[in-house]
Amino acid sequence: MIRKSIPVLILLLALPLILGFIAGQVTATNIPIWYASINKPWFNPPSFVFAPVWTTLYLLMGYASYRIWQRQDGNRIYLPLSLYFSQLALNFLWTFLFFSYHRPDLAFVEILLMWLLILLTIFQFARIDKPAAWMLVPYISWVSFASVLTYYIMVLNPA
Repeated sequence: MIRKSIPVLILLLALPLILGFIAGQVTATNIPIWYASINKPWFNPPSFVFAPVWTTLYLLMGYASYRIWQRQDGNRIYLPLSLYFSQLALNFLWTFLFFSYHRPDLAFVEILLMWLLILLTIFQFARIDKPAAWMLVPYISWVSFASVLTYYIMVLNPA
C-alpha cells in the first residue's frame, strides 16, 4: 500500500535543499578568499555551474526519499532511509571539511565514504522502488566527478 502526505513530501524535498542552502553559504564565503587562491585542475567547472546542479540533485534526492517513505512497511524502509540520511549528513559535512577547514585531504576520504553510502542507498532503494533508485544515479555520477575533482585539488595543493 502506498501512503501519501503533502507535509512529508514538503519536508523530504526541503531537507536536502535547506542543508544545501546552508552549505552554499559556507561555500560562498570561502570562494573569493580561499578557493580562488588554490590550484585547481583544468576540468574544474566554473562556479556558476554548482548551484543549479546541486539544486536539481537535491530535488531528485528528496523526491526519491519520499517515494521510499511512501511504502507502508516501516521495517522494509528503515535501512534504505537510514542509509539515505547518513549519506545526506556526509554530503553536508563535506562542505565544512573542504571549504571551512580547507582540508581537501579529509574531504577526499569523506567523499569516498559518502560515495559508498550513496551506492548502498541506490541498491536498497532499487529493492523497493526502481524509479527512486534511478533518481539517485545523477547524484552518484556528480559525486563521482566531485571525488575526482577533490582528489586533484588535494594533490595540487599539498598541506
